[in-house]
Amino acid sequence: MYKELLNTIQSLKWENTDSDRKEVLEPLISFIQQKVDDKQEINLNFICTHNSRRSHLAQIWAQAAASFFTIPEVRCYSGGTETTALFPKIAEVLAEQGFSVFSIADTTNPVYAVKYDDNSLPIIGFSKKYDSPFNPVSGFAAIMTCSQADGGCPFIPGAEKRIPITFEDPKVSDHTPEQTAVYAERSLQIAAEMFYVFSKIKR
Repeated sequence: MYKELLNTIQSLKWENTDSDRKEVLEPLISFIQQKVDDKQEINLNFICTHNSRRSHLAQIWAQAAASFFTIPEVRCYSGGTETTALFPKIAEVLAEQGFSVFSIADTTNPVYAVKYDDNSLPIIGFSKKYDSPFNPVSGFAAIMTCSQADGGCPFIPGAEKRIPITFEDPKVSDHTPEQTAVYAERSLQIAAEMFYVFSKIKR
């Protein structure tokens, strides 16, 4: 992994995750552990309303955590209840925290490639619906990262398990002097919780 990213990871202190959040994260740990025990691939689809902020952060940090703890056959995806665009501040904060982020299509719904290591397969980031052909169609965990998507999608076709793990939307800080700090804080919170999850997986 990139040195700057490793420095960010070392600052996370995921072992200090609050007990109430540990309870929220337990179903995801159980889902992944069962797949590992059964030697099956692990497909995780992180879902938020617009697939523009939290779901991307969760997807990217979960994929990095799986690599960090050498958990094999983990494939992380993201989607929304509607298609918008990946918010530029997400790409910016991920780059500041050590990922390599570069644009591969500059459109109204831009496409980014995100890497945690020079030789890693890029994580492709762009806004899409949760049932996009880009995402898995069966046997995946649907992880609901916002309460609107959790309440608005009572049924996710193909999902083996539905797991609500909601985060406060950093969008509340848009157009304020606190925006950069709020986005960085939310990214680090999501990172710490994804690293806590994968730290509990026994191979």
